[in-house]
Amino acid sequence: MKKGLSNGLTNYGDREFALFLRRSFARSMGQSEKLLDAPVVGIAATPSGFNNCHRSIPELVEAVSRGVLAEGGMPRVFPTISLGEVFLNPTSMKFRNLMAMDTEEMIRAQPMDAVVLIGGCDKTVPAQLMGALSANVPAIQLVTGPMSTGRHKGERLGACTDCRRFWARFRSGEIDSDEIETVEGRLAQTAGTCAVMGTASSMACIAETMGIALPYSAAIPAVNADRLVIAECSGRTAMALARNPILPSQIITEQSVENALRVLMAIGGSTNAIIHLTAIAGRAGIKISYDRLNAISDETPVLVDLKPVGEGYMEDFYAAGGITAVLRELKPLLHLETINVQGRTLAERLNGEEWVDRKIVREFANPVSRMGGLIALTGSLAPQGAIFKRAAATESLFEHEGRAVVFEGLEDLAARIDDPGLDVKPDDILVLKNAGPKACGMPEAGYLPIPRKLAQQGVKDMVRISDARMSGTAFGTVVLHAAPEAAVGGPLSVVQNGDRIRLSVRNKRIDLLVDQSEISKRLAARKPVEPPRRGYAALYQSTVTQAPQGCDFDFLAGP
Repeated sequence: MKKGLSNGLTNYGDREFALFLRRSFARSMGQSEKLLDAPVVGIAATPSGFNNCHRSIPELVEAVSRGVLAEGGMPRVFPTISLGEVFLNPTSMKFRNLMAMDTEEMIRAQPMDAVVLIGGCDKTVPAQLMGALSANVPAIQLVTGPMSTGRHKGERLGACTDCRRFWARFRSGEIDSDEIETVEGRLAQTAGTCAVMGTASSMACIAETMGIALPYSAAIPAVNADRLVIAECSGRTAMALARNPILPSQIITEQSVENALRVLMAIGGSTNAIIHLTAIAGRAGIKISYDRLNAISDETPVLVDLKPVGEGYMEDFYAAGGITAVLRELKPLLHLETINVQGRTLAERLNGEEWVDRKIVREFANPVSRMGGLIALTGSLAPQGAIFKRAAATESLFEHEGRAVVFEGLEDLAARIDDPGLDVKPDDILVLKNAGPKACGMPEAGYLPIPRKLAQQGVKDMVRISDARMSGTAFGTVVLHAAPEAAVGGPLSVVQNGDRIRLSVRNKRIDLLVDQSEISKRLAARKPVEPPRRGYAALYQSTVTQAPQGCDFDFLAGP
């Protein structure tokens, strides 16, 4: 197999001329003749003025390059799409697969013996891992790391759980416009991803658990010097992979995916991580069963006391021992034969002992919660499944039956949720339709706001159901990812105001209490939505799969 610049030559019908031309153009970029013969490490860099989470990437690129050069390699930085969660419309999720395609094709098309993938914000890490696994060139994930916390009136603040907490207080009238403006400037004060165990941090922890990211790398704060040290080490490790390849398909296996699921439960991680992990696994032909997910959740306690489930922040998690501390507690339940990018087994990595802050990472026998944070629900309202984050929900609502208050889509929700005349009571169930993958890209709209008139009465939580997602930083009794979604004719599409719905966390069910004959009659009368006709929107809508399959494109799944 050809190495370095001689790998994957452009075909002009004359191989020697192609290499001559490539070397000549490489020299035009100031490369020495010695480096032209070295292994090439690609560095997928994703800085963007529309992605605050990636502000530190130029520094990380420099540190990775330093590691590659120190080991005698040629670092080559290349750009791909960057996905900044809060700057994309209708949602960054719609563009995750586009970034995955971009990443895969650039790795495949350009001459590199290994690649370091630098990303952080919610959809960038899964997109990079999906692309890298499909390209199957030796790869290392390097995350940007979480923000450090801010301060307001003596308490710590971190995006974005505290964003939602303060905004709820503002909506209910507890704080005024001057204070919410002050809080706005104190929630996100450094580079990095959200400071809590949201989707970005959950995906970082998953990457480290699976072994595609270096040990100890997931939780290092973005502004900590150790983040640059681990970046340099990633460059050095990429050079080791260039010389002695370990492929992503050897690292991301059925066993390492199951380890990642178990860790996701133990950290009280994001609901979004299930979709992303399903999509990553799907690129290797690995299926994630909701039955297996529930079995893992029921036997895996929540061990990490961080927001939105607990009280701490990611900077506390790093200081407490990080993912290594969690893995040691879960050791009897893990597949220890899995390998990482260093060629070490998980068993080898977990040898020895280190200090752990037990206020943040609990012992297995003394958990935050004795069962995992996430479960899958099935039932007549979601025959193919839905996801529920019990670790962030109100336990008194776990067994609940109520009257449906229905919103037909995002515009309807925005127009009526705060209408003083809205017919809604605290024990009702809020239902949002047409917010799934085919409808509008599946935005993080599943965290429906408490209607203003109820918020002003002191109502803090209600059962909410949708085919949308919610931010991993959010909290509440929220049923998400209902499948099939409303836009493809799932039962959610025919829920009407006043219908009775029953949630049973104990039985892992979500049911529409309407006769099946009536549901069938309503479905028969339903009119399908006209699909988009051009561009990426048409490709997305025609090929994206449902949430239980990871919302990947059907033509990109592995064998």
